Amino acid sequence: MHWVCLALRTGLMLASFEALTDVVVRDPAVAQLNLLFDDAWDQDMRESPVRASMLGDRRFNREWSDSGEAARERRRVAYNKVLKRLSAIDREVLPAEELVNYQLFGDTYRDRLEAMEYRTDLIPISQRGGIQTLDETGNRLRMESVQDYEDWLARLAKIDALMNQTIERMQEGVRRRMVPPKITMSRVPGQIEKQIVATPDQSLFYKPFQRLPSNWSEDERERIRSEAKSVIVQVVVPAYRRLYDYFTEEYLPACADEIGASSLPNGKAFYEYLVRRFTTTTMTPDEVHEIGLAEVARIRAEMKQVMEEVKFAGTLTEFFTFLREDSQFYFDDPMELLREYQAVSKQIDPKIVKLVTKLPRMPYGIKVIPDAVAPDTTTAYYSRPAADGSRPGYYWVNLYEPRSRPKFEVEVLTVHEAVPGHHLQIALQQELEALPNFRRYSGYTVFTEGWGLYSERLGYDIGLYEDPYSKFGQLSYDMWRAVRLVVDTGMHYKGWSRDQAIEFFVDNAPKSRLDIVNEIDRYISWPGQALAYKVGQLTISSLREKATKALGADFDLRRFHDRLLSQGAIPLSLLEELIADWIESERGRLAEEASLVLSDQPL
Repeated sequence: MHWVCLALRTGLMLASFEALTDVVVRDPAVAQLNLLFDDAWDQDMRESPVRASMLGDRRFNREWSDSGEAARERRRVAYNKVLKRLSAIDREVLPAEELVNYQLFGDTYRDRLEAMEYRTDLIPISQRGGIQTLDETGNRLRMESVQDYEDWLARLAKIDALMNQTIERMQEGVRRRMVPPKITMSRVPGQIEKQIVATPDQSLFYKPFQRLPSNWSEDERERIRSEAKSVIVQVVVPAYRRLYDYFTEEYLPACADEIGASSLPNGKAFYEYLVRRFTTTTMTPDEVHEIGLAEVARIRAEMKQVMEEVKFAGTLTEFFTFLREDSQFYFDDPMELLREYQAVSKQIDPKIVKLVTKLPRMPYGIKVIPDAVAPDTTTAYYSRPAADGSRPGYYWVNLYEPRSRPKFEVEVLTVHEAVPGHHLQIALQQELEALPNFRRYSGYTVFTEGWGLYSERLGYDIGLYEDPYSKFGQLSYDMWRAVRLVVDTGMHYKGWSRDQAIEFFVDNAPKSRLDIVNEIDRYISWPGQALAYKVGQLTISSLREKATKALGADFDLRRFHDRLLSQGAIPLSLLEELIADWIESERGRLAEEASLVLSDQPL
């Protein structure tokens, strides 16, 4: 990656000296590259029709992804052809910004091919989602016209074929011993059962049909609802009965007693790959583990300071128990909790101008995580806007068991998931029209989640966390992500048990036991992903510190964030080079401004 960063810096410095003949030479290469980007993006949309629909590309609204072995081999061939076309482009004549696109694009396809070697496609279901929660798709799609609903009905009619492929992959996974842990998969039968209903209007898939547009004729609404009930009875429910029988009778008994990724075929190498992939670094699992332990120790010390500030007499462990159990920190009514999320969001929104000069055009809203999955999922999450502007971003909040959702977490959770966290960063990225689609609508978890976690500390910059308990909430979330470095590497690489990971979490963070168990099970079923948050945050924080030290009183936080977000989600090595260039350009700008001021002085 370093040669790309060097090219970016050198290209920017030499841009004013480029001759017209150079541009002529480069134009064919740039055209070839962008044609490849367009062709590859179109192929991705064809291969991932649900994602295409989510982004607003409605060409494939009646299709599911083909997950069969033949389709998988077809994708492998296609990825290699993309790389062959890429290598035929003369990168030596590309301008700096296209050279970056060239390298990131190639890295993306090389990573896809490497990922295919580990056969994670043979684990198509987890307790956090899969075909058993497919009804959520209908709630996230653009559903306005008769065509939209007819397309969704056509998709539902093909669930039978999708179910066949899902079960076939699971069967192959059992054959190869590529199976998930039994402890997490024991949650799934209850999720499947929710799809097996006595009458079609009880089906989770029927929800979109309960809110048909009021400007339709009654006959049209009745026709669509009748077709929906027919598909649910004849196709959807029988498919889920078949899944339930296979899952409970054959698959769950065949699942693994071990919880770590290292217990899978070629598991150690698999987890080492995941660490590199999710952090975009060359760090080993052991190095990540040690960073986590150091961060846990640092944050514990800050927590003790807050505990002393509120004059709590006892140990940190006792303080955690107090926070988990005292009723003053919780709402009894889930709707009160929802109103608090809404109020805090509106309190934060106008303060964002203190952090950036560029705001996204696309707004965000707040939605409640569906009851069917709320008991088994996290406290909140974010879903990005549609690419065509037809759907805003959404901050999804979990109202299940409000006595497990402390009030002092609301501020820190909101800045992470909404603004200045995920919505600000992702919506701005989607509006970077100069970037190719693969960068506008994809990216790197370590940047996206690193920014989200870094944003939590930005609450101090906009006047949040004035209450010491809210400050403790911020620290508890920082600790939560530090703990992840320890328990994820512990379980997947160092032989930790699930109970050992849970107890380490309980000992170091005040989150409720329900949340902690759900979190640990999330890390079990999604190895490596949880490492991205803290690794990304530490890098962004160190870059801010570096820029502040270099520029002193002239450091402008808004300009720093503008530059940080200007290229979308990128690998950490490229981000470091980007900010190094920005520091130098800021020094030049400030020196030029100082020179102009001096030249204006009277003689």
